[in-house]
Amino acid sequence: MSKKKSVFEGSMVALVTPFRNGKVDEQALKGLLDFHLKEGTDVVVPCGTTGESATMSHEEHRDTMTFVVEYINHRIPVICGCGSNNTEEALGLVRHAKKIKADGVLVVTPYYNKPTQEGLFRHYEFLASRVDIPIVLYNVPGRTGVSIAPETVARLSRIDNIVAIKEASGSMDQADQIAQLCDLPLLSGEDSLNFPLIATGARGVISVVANIVPKLVKGLVAAALGGEMEEALSLHKLLYPLSKVVFIETNPIPVKTALGMMGMIKAELRMPLCEMRPENKKKLADTLKGLGVVK
Repeated sequence: MSKKKSVFEGSMVALVTPFRNGKVDEQALKGLLDFHLKEGTDVVVPCGTTGESATMSHEEHRDTMTFVVEYINHRIPVICGCGSNNTEEALGLVRHAKKIKADGVLVVTPYYNKPTQEGLFRHYEFLASRVDIPIVLYNVPGRTGVSIAPETVARLSRIDNIVAIKEASGSMDQADQIAQLCDLPLLSGEDSLNFPLIATGARGVISVVANIVPKLVKGLVAAALGGEMEEALSLHKLLYPLSKVVFIETNPIPVKTALGMMGMIKAELRMPLCEMRPENKKKLADTLKGLGVVK
């Protein structure tokens, strides 16, 4: 089995989309991108689940992808979220990412319509055969209602431009089975499992927590990838409470609330998402204070 080269690795941020008065706040978005460049984030991933792509218009989605790619300007890679439960719609987004010279695309399994494993295979094969761009598969069954089976991942891994899988099922078994069946580089999509997944062979993380503490997440990932397991474990323990509290309510409600507390963005969400319950907001604030992120 020829080893598939790791195209994307390290600490990658599942970037939030800041809104102000119902529109994408490009000024705040610039500030977030500057923050990640300064703090050492390896890859930026806009327009995914954390970026509220589900409530962005097609025009906003494309414009935000373009804005991020142009502003980053090849300083670090940009992987654009291009998922849809409509294969043709996903193709339009992937083609746009190619046109604007994004470094890759993140494509979630189609949600709501619950395709079979054969349907999932055909969805990704269709996209990969029509646009020559590195594709990262994205498995998050808690969101989509469908899980991509390790056997299907193994079939897809034979396609040249499918370069990695973001695994956010929360199952170590799922990750281990993928590793047993094929050589597709694995990326952790579950912050509380970043350390154990890298310890068992993952090449990096696509992290929600990295929105808040990019330097610490980068430190954990770099230490674990470099074999400095004691250092990585101590950072895992430090970050673990935050990696739990940012999912105390539906993502990205807590992470946007945190960035609001930090003065980085206006903590504006789009319905049907709404502000945090006061008791959960207090837990979040206490965790941020414990890390010295807010006073």
